[in-house]
Amino acid sequence: MSKAYRIKGEIMKRHFFEPLTFNTLIAAAKEEHAVERIYAEMGSRHRAKRYEIKIQSITEEQVE
Repeated sequence: MSKAYRIKGEIMKRHFFEPLTFNTLIAAAKEEHAVERIYAEMGSRHRAKRYEIKIQSITEEQVE
């Protein structure tokens, strides 16, 4: 069964003038799977390493 997680955080890279913030809704079975997917997507999209991605909050959303 899949749940939805709202993940908020920021990407801090040296060549950015300020941190890039994100607020993403991810469907996953567990919270750990959602975090791994964020690392994979943001790393692929922005060429960010895992240590450059800071997750600030994770909340579970209602799925209908």
